[in-house]
Amino acid sequence: MSSDLPIIIQGGMGAAVSDWRLASAVSSRGQLGVVSGTALDIILARRLQIGDPGGHMRRALAAFPLQDVAKRILDKYFVEGGKPAGKRFTTKPMVSHKPSKRTEELIVAANFVEVYLAKEGHGNPVGINFLEKIQVPTLPSLYGAMLAGVDYILMGAGIPRAIPGILDRLAEGFDVEMKIDIKGATSKGDPFVRFSPRGFAKSLVSKLPRPKFLAIVSSHVLAKMLATKASGEVNGFVVELPVAGGHNAPPRAKGEFNDKGEPLYGERDVPDLDAISALGKPFWLAGGYGEPEQVKSALEVGATGVQVGTAFAYCNESGFTREVKDEVIEKSRAGTVEVFTDAIASPTGFPFKVVLLDETISNPRMYEKRERVCDLGYLRHGYEREDGSIGWRCPSEPVEDYLKKGGELADTVGRKCLCNSLVANVGMPQIQTNGEIEPMLITSGDDAAHVARFAPEGSTSYSAGDVLDYLLQGVAV
Repeated sequence: MSSDLPIIIQGGMGAAVSDWRLASAVSSRGQLGVVSGTALDIILARRLQIGDPGGHMRRALAAFPLQDVAKRILDKYFVEGGKPAGKRFTTKPMVSHKPSKRTEELIVAANFVEVYLAKEGHGNPVGINFLEKIQVPTLPSLYGAMLAGVDYILMGAGIPRAIPGILDRLAEGFDVEMKIDIKGATSKGDPFVRFSPRGFAKSLVSKLPRPKFLAIVSSHVLAKMLATKASGEVNGFVVELPVAGGHNAPPRAKGEFNDKGEPLYGERDVPDLDAISALGKPFWLAGGYGEPEQVKSALEVGATGVQVGTAFAYCNESGFTREVKDEVIEKSRAGTVEVFTDAIASPTGFPFKVVLLDETISNPRMYEKRERVCDLGYLRHGYEREDGSIGWRCPSEPVEDYLKKGGELADTVGRKCLCNSLVANVGMPQIQTNGEIEPMLITSGDDAAHVARFAPEGSTSYSAGDVLDYLLQGVAV
C-alpha cells in the first residue's frame, strides 16, 4: 500500500452536504476530503443571493483565472446583505446538451470555487464526486475542478468508462466530447456533449495537472471492465455496498422486495474482493465501514482504506442545516432513526436511501402536498424527437408534461424531485410561484441510526476531526 494514499475517503454527499468546509476539515488532517459536484452551479448562485456570508464565494471568484467571467456571475447573482426572506431565488437556465455561454461559465466557475476553497490553507489532496447519471454538465464541471487543482475525481451511479480519457485530454487543453444516454437515439441525432478549453479560457490557461480517477463500483465485473476497457487509466476503485447512502446500484435480482417495500440484495450483490484486488489497483470499501474495527478489517483484506459518508454527514462542518443535524442525532440517540431504501423515489431509476422524517417528502402527506415542478432539471432524461433533435423529460415533473413528451405514466408514480429537495437540505430552498417552500428529502446510509455515538451526551455537536479520531483508532497513519 502506497503511503501517500489516504486511509479514509470522506464521501461526496448530496448537493453541498459534502461542501468545501467539510472537505477542507478532512483533507487538513491528511485524509481525502471530497466535495460533492452535484448542482454546484445552483449552489453558487444561491449562496451569492443570500449575501455570501463570510465572503467566501467572492474570495474564490477573485482567484478565478477569467475575471470577466467572475464579474458577470457577481453582477447577475450577488445580493448585498442577501435577498429578502420571502423572495424567490433568481432562476438559472436548466443545463442542456448545448448550454449557453453564461450557463457554461457558471458551471466552470462553481466547480472551481468549491475545490479552491476546499484546498485553501493546506497542501493536502482534495477530491470531487460526480454522478455519472448527471451527464450534461460533466465536461465543464471537470474542467472547473481541474482549474482549481483538484487531485481526485470520483464518479459512480453509472458506468464512467469515458471519463479517464476525457481527463487526459482536458489536462492537455484539448477539446473533449462525451456521448450521453438518449432514449430512442438514431443516426439522425447528435447524442454528444462537447467542451473546448481553448474556446473557454483562450490563451489564459493551457495545460493542467491530470487528477487521479477513482471509479465507484458495486461489483468486480464492472471494476474489471473499467480497469481494462476504459478510455484511459482508472487509478483505483471505491467498492460500495448497498447499505451506503444516496444512490445504490440496483440489485441483481429484479422485482424482489422485503415487507417494507425495499429492494432485496443477496449474495450476487456482494462484490468479489479477491477479484478486485487481483486488478492491481488501490481500492477502498464503502457502506458500513464507519467503525474502527471495520477500517482494520478492510486493511486486512487488502483494501487501501475505506470511504465513509454518513458519519461525516451530521458533523459540524457538513452542509446539512443545523435543524436536520439536531433532529437526526436526537433520533439516533433515542433509537428511532428509520432509513428506507426507496426503489422509485429517484428519477434515475436507482434505489435511493432516505431518512424517514415527518417534515420531508419521505412523508406521504408532504409528498402529496407538493405541487410538481421541474425547474432545476439535473436528473432529466434525454430522448430523441422525430426530427432527430433532443428533448428532455423527468419522471418527477408534472405528469401531463411528461406524458406529452412521450413518457410512460407508470414511470411517474412515486417519483420525487431530488433536485429541489437536495438544495433545500442545505438551507437554500426555492419559494415556488404558489408560495410553497420546497421541502427536504434527507439521504443517508444505514449508519444514520448510530451517529449519536460521536456527540457527547446531551449534545448534538461533533466535528469531522472527532470522526477521524474514532475511525483511525489503532491504525498507523
